[in-house]
Amino acid sequence: MKDTNLRCGKEAGSNSAAAASGSRSSTTTTIFRPLGQQEPPSSSVPGQSSPGVCPLFLWNRSKPKTHIYSNDHGYHLPRDFSFLLLPFFAANPQLRFLFPLAALFLLLLPQHLLHTSPTMADINVDVLVIGAGPTGLGAAKRLNQINGPSWLLVDSAEKAGGLAGTDTTPEGFLYDVGGHVIFSHYKYFDDCIEEALPKEDDWFTHERVSYVRYKGIWVPYPFQNNISILPKEDQVKCMNGLIDAALECRVADKKPKDFDEWILRNCGEGVANIFMRPYNYKVWAVTTTKMQCAWLGERVAAPNLKLVTENVVMNKVAGNWGPNATFKFPARDGTGGIWIAVANTLPKEKTRYGEKGTVEKVDAEKKIVTLKDGTKVQYGKLISTMNVDQLVERMGNQELVSLSKGLFYSSTHVIGVGIRGARPDRIGDKCWLYFPEDNCPFYRATIFSNYSPYNQPEADVKLPTLYLANGEKASSTEAKEGPYWSIMLEVSESSMKPVEQEKLLQQCIQGLINTEMIKPEDEIVSTYHRRFNHGYPTPSLEREGVLKDLLPKLLDQGIYSRGRFGSWRYEVGNQDHSFMLGVEAADNIVNGAVELTLNYPDFVNSRKNEERRLAASFAFGSQANGIPSHSK
Repeated sequence: MKDTNLRCGKEAGSNSAAAASGSRSSTTTTIFRPLGQQEPPSSSVPGQSSPGVCPLFLWNRSKPKTHIYSNDHGYHLPRDFSFLLLPFFAANPQLRFLFPLAALFLLLLPQHLLHTSPTMADINVDVLVIGAGPTGLGAAKRLNQINGPSWLLVDSAEKAGGLAGTDTTPEGFLYDVGGHVIFSHYKYFDDCIEEALPKEDDWFTHERVSYVRYKGIWVPYPFQNNISILPKEDQVKCMNGLIDAALECRVADKKPKDFDEWILRNCGEGVANIFMRPYNYKVWAVTTTKMQCAWLGERVAAPNLKLVTENVVMNKVAGNWGPNATFKFPARDGTGGIWIAVANTLPKEKTRYGEKGTVEKVDAEKKIVTLKDGTKVQYGKLISTMNVDQLVERMGNQELVSLSKGLFYSSTHVIGVGIRGARPDRIGDKCWLYFPEDNCPFYRATIFSNYSPYNQPEADVKLPTLYLANGEKASSTEAKEGPYWSIMLEVSESSMKPVEQEKLLQQCIQGLINTEMIKPEDEIVSTYHRRFNHGYPTPSLEREGVLKDLLPKLLDQGIYSRGRFGSWRYEVGNQDHSFMLGVEAADNIVNGAVELTLNYPDFVNSRKNEERRLAASFAFGSQANGIPSHSK
């Protein structure tokens, strides 16, 4: 995959070439790493030819990035601004011997006297971070650790979390705003959430217990590795398709042109028709022929024909697959509680929420962001985690607006159902479940009460019954005690897959009855429904072409658009990825470090990324590194 961060890619490329040739001239490569840490182990990165170096902290010594600088007055100038004196001394060569003294005087001059901008800002910072979800918090956390450039974090919500937040119903049921669990590819991410929630009883660790519902059968996930559970006629269809697919793969000389072709080539016609096509349509709200397949990586399990055959013959079940086979979940406050806790480790005076943090306008030319309360923030660099299509609209850049229209997304409805009674045995310790069939509108159900006993009210809390699952009125409206359990459902929506929003809650409850998740006479004591316009960033066929044009054009204006919908890469859209997109953007601003997560998803997903650590100290304050040390 080519580097979409063109600046990073070009710099890294020139560094690599110099290293390979042994040159010690103007392209010497230096590595920034924590003080006292040994050189990182040798790693291979696509597009990087420098041997024996993991390029997490690459910096071109001869051609450093233009470091932004702000003194106590907060106004931004290049660190060496003696160029302002050049016209005078060019016209008066006899006075050139005074140049050093004049440059020193200019360095010490109060910066507001040098302010020539016609628009006076209320706040001046080196780096402005928009959004307090995982990506924005990652950027702020790293900037705070570096303690170099001044920064400010703004968010339109009243609390941190973004798309990884958690809502609480009036009855006391918690629901994440989507299916989120913690599993990590990065030690720095682990460090930060463990610092925020350090106690052992802050967390529960779970084995994933996940199934696909098909023809009234619970098929262990992943479906394509467990066709031994299916009815015999479906086993035959799937096995025939897998054999055909294996033969096709042997002679194929081109990569699959889309996701549908990838499915056929890896899983065959049987698995495609029974599970992969219908399920993915329910998830993405678009057909698999309109999606590319570069995003897949560890997201979709490619079946092993020998293993599948053995399981069918021996009537065995394949074990857990994937990076989230075990996962952590916070004991209290849901996933959103993690990010509120992370936000609480940051200086309060450097964060603005609600109306004070809502972005109304982005003036990329003047580098000024106007907030809803009228505050103007001048910045040196901007890390935006806003939906990139909405960012360019606030910029008023019609070229970029037109370009962003080539990006596609689906909306997500999150439905929550709180039920009175003990959790039934048929549910057991299941975590999340997949539904490819059309007897229910949801594609995934999460037994949210299984994640933590604090995700629902305690058993002695008295709640009235709203209605029975079949829609009938309860025999009594009197509030009664529990116990309680809960289910969280997800439904996708797009122009190609519309939903009836007013009827969706009742359709989902009926779907729970149809799939035998609940019984018609179960008492519903709480419901929840929230729609997210931007739910999933679709890895469409057009995506790469748009991003390779759009993101560099934003970067040329000093704007780092990062995050689930900022950089629009679903393959690095989990919480750990999103957090590190912000961390790596901050490192790129400060020292030119390569943004590996953005540019090399397969690389970061295939290894343990242990180079960054929260406890490590950095020599960023050293003038030798070209970065001033100051804090605000």
